[in-house]
Formats: sequence, C-alpha cells, structure tokens
Amino acid sequence: MPDAAPLLPYLVFDFDSTFTQVEGLDELADIALAGQPDQAERVGQIKALTDRGMAGEIGFQESLSQRLALLGAHRRHLAPLVAHLQTKVSASIRRNGDFFRQHADHIYVVSSGFREFIEPVVAEFGIDPSHVLANTFTFDAEGNITGCDPANVLSRDGGKIRQLVLLDLDGPVYVLGDGYTDYQIREAGLAHRFYAYTENVSRPSVVAHADEVLPTFDEFLYQLKLPMTLSYPKNRIKVLLLENPDARAAELFRQEGYQVEQLKGALDEDELIARIEGVSILGIRSKTQVTARVLAAANRLIAVGAFCIGTNQIDLPEAMKKGVAVFNAPFSNTRSVVELTLAELIVLARRIPEKNPKMHRGEWDKSASGSFEIRGKTLGIIGYGNIGAQLSVVAEAVGLKVIYYDMAEKLQLGNAVKARSLDELLPQADVVTLHIDGRPENQDFFGEKEFALMKPGALFINNARGHVVDVPALAAALRSGHLGGAAIDVFPHEPKTNSEAFESELRGLPNVLLTPHIGGSTAEAQRNIAEFVPERIMEYVNTGNTQQSVNFPNIQLPTQPGHRLIHIHANVPGVLASINNVLAAHHVNILGQYLKTNELIGYVITDINREYDQDVIQALRAVEHTIKFRVLY
Repeated sequence: MPDAAPLLPYLVFDFDSTFTQVEGLDELADIALAGQPDQAERVGQIKALTDRGMAGEIGFQESLSQRLALLGAHRRHLAPLVAHLQTKVSASIRRNGDFFRQHADHIYVVSSGFREFIEPVVAEFGIDPSHVLANTFTFDAEGNITGCDPANVLSRDGGKIRQLVLLDLDGPVYVLGDGYTDYQIREAGLAHRFYAYTENVSRPSVVAHADEVLPTFDEFLYQLKLPMTLSYPKNRIKVLLLENPDARAAELFRQEGYQVEQLKGALDEDELIARIEGVSILGIRSKTQVTARVLAAANRLIAVGAFCIGTNQIDLPEAMKKGVAVFNAPFSNTRSVVELTLAELIVLARRIPEKNPKMHRGEWDKSASGSFEIRGKTLGIIGYGNIGAQLSVVAEAVGLKVIYYDMAEKLQLGNAVKARSLDELLPQADVVTLHIDGRPENQDFFGEKEFALMKPGALFINNARGHVVDVPALAAALRSGHLGGAAIDVFPHEPKTNSEAFESELRGLPNVLLTPHIGGSTAEAQRNIAEFVPERIMEYVNTGNTQQSVNFPNIQLPTQPGHRLIHIHANVPGVLASINNVLAAHHVNILGQYLKTNELIGYVITDINREYDQDVIQALRAVEHTIKFRVLY
C-alpha cells in the first residue's frame, strides 16, 4: 500500500489511444463502412491520416476534415460504436477504475474526438459530462454525419491549447496522452508535466518530448504514490528470455504488461551476470547455467522459468536460499520425446542411418543384414517417469514387450514388467532407452559395465541428459560391434548456438543416429511449454501460488480476500511466531494464513484486511532470517 498521497493535481487525459486502446474515428469507420467494396481502402486512409495527425506530421484540422470526408457514417452507427469502445478501455485504466471514480473532480478528458462517443464511455468511471471537452458531430436531415461543429475550439489547430486556456484550472496540471497535440499543452506552458502514454501506441515524435513515459496508468500512480489497484506496476517487471523459446512466451508476458528482452542463444556465466541486474523473471532452456554466482548478481530476480523438463542447469538450493522460485514444464513435451524415441527405435532396427547416406551418394545397398522387426522384441526403459511410462504404453501398442527399471516405486502400465535392477533388465532387452533426470549423482550413470551387460547387437537410445552416459564407453561398444546401433539426442557438451560446431567421437560411427537435442522440439511441445511456464510464473507473481514449483514448498492458495503478505525465510524455528508477533503488535486482522516448509526455506502467506499501519511492512521485512518479502494487492 503506497504512502499517504499528496494533493492531487488536475489530470487531463486524451481519449483515443489513451483512455481507450483504439482511435474512435477509426473504429467508427470500420462500423460505418462494413460491407462496402472499398472498405479496406477507405479505412486504411482514415487510419493513416489519424497517425499522421497524432504524430504532428500534418495539422489537426486538415487530418480531421479529411477523415470525416472519408467516413460515410450515420447517427445509427454511434450506439454500436459506444458499445464497442466500452470494451476497449485501456487495461490499466479499467483496473484502476476506483481511482477515477474517487477523484473525478480533478480529472478532465480533453479530446479532439467526439463527445457523442466519449461521454458515455467515461461516464462509467464517474467523469461528469462537464469534465468532457470534445468535438461534436453535425448531421443532415437524414442523420448522416456531415462534419463537426466549427465553433468548437477543439475542431481547430491548437484547439487543446485554447481549451486549457478557457478551463483556467487553479493548480498543477498534468497531461496524459499519446499525441503531439497533447504535448503542445505542455509546450504552451499550460501544463506542469506531460506524460507520453504508450500502453496502446508509442509515437517516437511524442515520446521524445515527454517529461515521463507511461507504459501503463499503474506507473503514473506508482510514481506519484497515489492509490492503485496493483501493489507494483507490471511494466517495471523485466523478463529476460534466452535460447529462443516459442514466441508465445514473450507474447504472454507482454500481454501481462511486463518488459521483455529476448536473446536467441544461451549465455555463459559471465555474460549472464552482466545481463541479470534488474531482471525479475529469467527464462532459459537447457544450455544456460544458472549458478550461485549468477544468483548472487540477480538483485531483483523473483522466478526462473525452465522452458524444458530438466532443471539440473539451475542451482536449485541456491535459488531457494535467494528466495527465487523455479518452474519447469514437466509434461508439455512428453509426447514429443516419446514419438522421437519410437521413431529412432524403428529407424535403428532397419539400419536407416547406414542406408540413407549411401543412397545420397548413389550407392544401392539393398540388404536385410542386421535389420529386424520390432514386433515381439523387448524394450528396456530405464526411468519410468512421465516419458518412460507413456513410451511404455505406445511401445506395447506396436507389439514390443516392455521391461522397466526405476529407483522409485512406480505404477506399471499395461503389461510392462518391473525389473529389480539394471543387472536384471539389460541382458533381456533388445533395445535400451534412458529417461532419467540430470541430477549430479547421475553423472556417467550408464558406462562400460552397463554396455557390457547388454545383449550383443542390442540398440541403445539416450534422449535424457548428455552427462548421464559415458560417451567414450558408448563409442567403444559401437566400434567393437557389441552394440548394433545407437540414437543420441543429448550430449555432455552442446553448442550454445546453431553457428557453433558440434564435436563428438560418435560422429561417423555405423548405424548411429545423432540429433541436436530436438526431443521436445516440435511445434506442439514448444507451444505447450511456452504457455505452461509463463502461466505458472505469472500465477506466482500475482498471487503467490507456488503449485508445481520445483524448489519452493508447493501451496495452492485460495482467492485473495484482501492484501496478501508473502514472506520467504530460512527454515529455522520461531519465524512464524515472530511474523505473528509483528502483526499483533500493529493490530492487524488476519483473514487467512498458510505455511509450508522444505529443508531450506519456509514460505508464509498471510491475508490481511486492507487497512493497516504502514510501519508493519518495514517491521516484517526486518524479521530475523527473512529472505524476501513482498505485498500483493
């Protein structure tokens, strides 16, 4: 909750593209010209004239008269226009509607648009008709719009300046708008500050003259310490997305109002340290390493999103100690990896990696040597998690027998049989596929001993993590002929970008299929991941919900009834008591409280009434063992 608000200045708002997301005349043109053969051409001309006028490239009067001549509108079009504009109020203005209703006596809408559609839209926000200053249409006897009232000062060049002179407001005046005519009020000395409002459109010629740039109305309220619906402006939340996740991720973050920076490749530790300052949300895939040094440099980091399944590239304990929640996509690319594994299995069984390059060289090598059907063969799945279990079902559907091994007890699906150990599984399997996680203790999990236990001529697949396989041991087993082939999608050392060379001793070996870590690289999987991870992160930022975080205590929270206090602390005895002592000392009424801990941190969420002494916030930040504290409302 902000500090006590200073005396409110007079606020002068533009309407088109500021109070609303769109230009009223442009929308009227869409309605009035619907079904006309030249609709697209005329609407385009009107929008171009709007942009030129707002950017100050042509005079306002010239822009307005030319647009009205192209319009072809009738009085009957105004009602559907108003209904449409009521759905197009700028998101941050609608979000802070109570502010407008409480301070309507200090708010004016001064627009070169038209009263007929502005007045009913702003009325919902408590703005009196006397505080709406705009043009008015003229009509002929049949109700056709013929132009605007020439006696209205706003119909002329410099009209907004003249209107502010006539208003003669007694006190500081702040102008919020997206157009050059809004800036001219400040230029004429009739406003103390001009804010370029860019939530809907950003015009460089206008931004260049602004005292401040407002990506949202929340930012204005925050700067002036005025009452606002949100506890923190979303435009101040910076997102850094690395390794080129699907475009939907950036789209969702931008829709939420966040600043988004995207880099196609991964960053090494020093590069990331140089970029991480001021970043609130970091998005990575599998190559970028989020180390303790990176986390130490991350002064504003709230959450890390892994746009993949694995999180071994992130120092999860250190992230916990820093109060940084980590989210991944444990299910989103499961099907894609399963399908790739099945495809690799069949391709290897038919020795396609050998046949295909020969055909490209013009060699005809028609032979059944070493090829076999997969029906009736035994597939050994190591790691029976989301991917392994689904692969088990699909494999049985094409006639494979399935045996699996997992260190944890898992429900077997279909006719799959659990092996008690790798020593039991490996000699039975015609094909072995790995689907284990990348935890450090799995380094070289599968090596010389395990390859020796496999059947002569068996096939090996790794779509899990590169470092879980001893690659030299795999290469030796292939060169010796003990293994009949291998498909590898992940490697201990992978290029950071597509421009770097790939080096591996597996290159050039017979019946070996190498792919560049594309197990989850399908349009469907990447789209799913790009929606799942941002949704989890935004839910955490907006509500404190940690459901499906991989390093925080998981709490599914109810709807927030008042202000929500988020307290992350070291998991030591007495912190919850200290929090409640602070709340009691400040006479704060608790509406609900939730606590969950893990081995390193405690996570306390306290819902309280909206009325409380501001000193309580500083007192809660000062509680011993506090890692992070924030207020949500």
